Amino acid sequence: MRKKTVVLLSVTLIAAAGIGLAAATFRQSDDNVLRVANQKGQVKAMMIASGVLDGAPYTVEWSEFPAAQPLLEAVGGGAADLGLAADAPFIFAYQSGSPVKAIAVQAPANQAAQALAILVKTGSSIRIPRDLVGKSIATTRGSIGHHLLLQALERANIPADKVRVTLLPPGDAKAAFDSGAIDAWATWTPYTNVAIKEGARVVVDAKDYGLPLYIDIAHADSIAPKRALLADFLKREAQAVAWARAHPDQFAQVLAKETGLPLDIARASFDRSNRVSRPIDAGIIAHEQAITHRFQKAGLTDGKRDVAQAFDTSFSDNH
Repeated sequence: MRKKTVVLLSVTLIAAAGIGLAAATFRQSDDNVLRVANQKGQVKAMMIASGVLDGAPYTVEWSEFPAAQPLLEAVGGGAADLGLAADAPFIFAYQSGSPVKAIAVQAPANQAAQALAILVKTGSSIRIPRDLVGKSIATTRGSIGHHLLLQALERANIPADKVRVTLLPPGDAKAAFDSGAIDAWATWTPYTNVAIKEGARVVVDAKDYGLPLYIDIAHADSIAPKRALLADFLKREAQAVAWARAHPDQFAQVLAKETGLPLDIARASFDRSNRVSRPIDAGIIAHEQAITHRFQKAGLTDGKRDVAQAFDTSFSDNH
């Protein structure tokens, strides 16, 4: 039997505390606790590997999620102050009424292949997006995979209702893909890395459509009372990303340990999700407006909330 790699969901709270002085002044109302929702294999791994939280004058409580949708539900529901997710799920949650705000943005450092893709089995007859008509495609609702599928259909002039979309969390989607219950799977790293290693073939690669942005997302009511903590965390996060870019092999080892992924998959996952900070500007807002329009056109959201109001640019000077 072929061995499968499974990325497990664990809901774990890990405190990273320290002593020392911060660049910002921390008020008593900050409570000295920042609750951070983490998509497994993302921010926490970089922060731990780089050691940037050492000496932080507050505690970080981490909660773990397998995808952006449940992460954003945690942030939007007030169970977390901050989380990192991609552009599509963020704006999908915002347009669904979630009380979230984007406070920082990261862009891909390169147009890495297969970081986000629509996959099929090796023997599939599906070769181009046009072949998806009438087929069943699994993805996670409002995810970057879902958005990539809509982009591919749009470019091929295929109405969204001409394919059968099955909305599943990543673990269930992988099981359906492995069993042949679906024809294709629109997903992201590390799931793409694992599936390709196990013999999947790429039909649509996001590098041809524009890789997603990644966004630090705060609960709107956490911004005022925890501003100093959020600002300090963003600085440390930027340091962690820079460290990982300079030490990819060391980071891959920590990532492999945290996620249970083989080392080669962990390294490939980093290579395909390497990011740099980018200021929130008119281009970022226009980018999110385009995603909103695409979801709206597909009947997934009414898109009535002002996209510009989804962003809080007051943290820009802290980067």
